[in-house]
Amino acid sequence: MTQKQRVGWIGTGRMGAPMAERLARAGVDLTVWNRTRAKAEPLRSHGVTVTDALADLRDRDVVFTMVGTAADLDEVLRDLLGDGATAGASTDGSTASRPGVVVDCSTISMEQSAAARQECASRGVAFLAAPVSGNGKAVRAGKASLVVSGPRDDYDDVAGLLGHLGRSVVYAGEGETARLVKIAHNLLLGVVTQTLAEITVLAEKGGVSRHAFLDFVNNSVLGSEFTRYKSPAFVRLDYTPTFTPVLLRKDFDLGLAAARDLDVPMPVTAATAQLVQAAVSSGRVGEDFAILLDLQAAAAGLELEPEDVPVDDGLGPERGTERPSS
Repeated sequence: MTQKQRVGWIGTGRMGAPMAERLARAGVDLTVWNRTRAKAEPLRSHGVTVTDALADLRDRDVVFTMVGTAADLDEVLRDLLGDGATAGASTDGSTASRPGVVVDCSTISMEQSAAARQECASRGVAFLAAPVSGNGKAVRAGKASLVVSGPRDDYDDVAGLLGHLGRSVVYAGEGETARLVKIAHNLLLGVVTQTLAEITVLAEKGGVSRHAFLDFVNNSVLGSEFTRYKSPAFVRLDYTPTFTPVLLRKDFDLGLAAARDLDVPMPVTAATAQLVQAAVSSGRVGEDFAILLDLQAAAAGLELEPEDVPVDDGLGPERGTERPSS
């Protein structure tokens, strides 16, 4: 039973915090660490133990990591496995134990993932790549999706835990294949958003309100959960970040590098990459990548105004995370 597994969590940012919360609400024995402790403190209300020492996670059966970059992952793994500059001892003074499995949910390259896998393997620790599709709100609503790669036996051991994190978990095979899936996914994310921006600007410049146009698209065969939950940002021009242009640029860089390595032409993706770069170059790097809409409107000579109307983002209340009654 997954409830009997002792679990650690590293990284409680926009994605990590709601994911850890879902495990806690499912009754999992969970201890979390974050570089800035204050960001992890709210999880205490869900029965989570918050620690200042990464070493306190070494005796965990499973440790999840959700960090921003490969450099961050390398740093926390070295400390978790006992080799980092701040490794030290756990709060009870022990230094010997190491976790059984590390499950990394970050978005990094296949090469960076392979290096992390080797780092773990050299110390007898299993490693699974498990990147996530969805933003923090989607995670809370139980609508995130995960793709996982690594040894099948290790995946089977943690599948129950993974099931608490989202509605869909796909096993993609051995090695780093999950990383390629997630990178390809994020390329589509950018291409779809840019295309949605273009056609929305076209409709508005022709006299159609954004909310009416997007309501039509979302309820047509072309609508999707993604177009629906991006619609409030487009309609209200609310660019509170869920995913920034800088992060999207990183994924386009990774995706186009993979395309070169595999000799796959990607002309539409390459063109979109330039528009993502333009979003970064605009200086609005702290906003959501939905600012692609603003850039497209400016290129079309259209001045956008927020539309103060109700917009359904398609993300209903959180389900499937309550603590079991028995």
